Amino acid sequence: MKLLMEWNEALNEFLIYLKLERNLSQNTIENYKRDVRKLMQFYPDKHPTEIDIDEVREFNYQMSRELAPTSQARLISGVRSFFDFLRLEKKIVENPTEQIEKPSVGREIPETLMLEEINKIIAAVDVSQKHGHRNRAIFETLYGCGLRVSEITALKISDLFFEEDFIKVWGKGGKARLVPLAAYTKKLIKLYLNEARRHQKVKEKFSDHVFINNRGEALTRVMIFTLVKKYTKLAGIQKNISPHTFRHSFATHLLENGANLRSIQLMLGHESIMTTEIYTHVSREHLRATIEKLRYD
Repeated sequence: MKLLMEWNEALNEFLIYLKLERNLSQNTIENYKRDVRKLMQFYPDKHPTEIDIDEVREFNYQMSRELAPTSQARLISGVRSFFDFLRLEKKIVENPTEQIEKPSVGREIPETLMLEEINKIIAAVDVSQKHGHRNRAIFETLYGCGLRVSEITALKISDLFFEEDFIKVWGKGGKARLVPLAAYTKKLIKLYLNEARRHQKVKEKFSDHVFINNRGEALTRVMIFTLVKKYTKLAGIQKNISPHTFRHSFATHLLENGANLRSIQLMLGHESIMTTEIYTHVSREHLRATIEKLRYD
C-alpha cells in the first residue's frame, strides 16, 4: 500500500510538471499518465526511484511482445520523460532509460502539393459567390503560414500584425509562435476582412475570430475539411488532400528553397526537431524525381 501511494505521488507530481511547466495539452498528459501506469503495474513492488536499466529492459522487452512498434516507441518516450522528471527533482542520479533504443518505426512520407496545384485550388474559388473571399483566404493561410486546421479555426483578428508582417499562432498546449506573413497571404486576408467579413453579422462571442460561418460563429474543423475536399475536386486534383496537406507543402517548399530545419520547426510549432525531420525525406524524394526527370527527358 505504501509503495502504491509513493508511485501515485510521484506520478501526480509528474503530471503537474507537464501541465504547469511544460504546458502540454490534456490529451498529451493523459498519454504520459497511461505510459507511467504501465510501468507502475509492471513493478508494483518497486519504488520508482529504485528501478534500474535491467528492469527497464525487461519492461521494454515484455511491452514489445504486446505493442506495435509505434505504440512501443511512444511508451518509451513517456517513461523516459518520467525518469527525466525524477532526475530533475534530484530523486535519481541517472535516467535508466537512456540506453534503451526505441524500435525502428517507418514514417510515411506525407502527401504534398506543388505550388501550381495550390494555386489551382485557390483559383477554383469564385470570389463573386458568397464566402469566396473567405475560402481563398483560408487556403492561402493554411499554406502560406503552415497552420494546423485547429489553428486556422481559432485564428484571431487581434493576432494579425499586418504592419509587422507576421501573425501570432496559438498551437498545441496553448503555446504561441510568430509566423511571417507573405505579401500575397496578407493581401487575401485583407480582401476577405474588408470585402466580406466587415459586412457580415458576427456573434459577440466570435467577434475576434477571423474566419466566420453563416451563423456568425467560428468555422469548425469539419467545415475546413469539407471546403478542402470540394475545391480540390473543382481544381481537378486527384491527390488525397486534407487541410494538413497545405501545412506539409509549406514545410517542404521551405526546405527545398533553402530554409534550415530549425527555422521550419519554429514556424510549424514542433516541440521536437525530430518531427520536422520528416521533411528532409520529402525533399530527397523531390530531388530524386528531379534527377530522374533530367536523366530521361
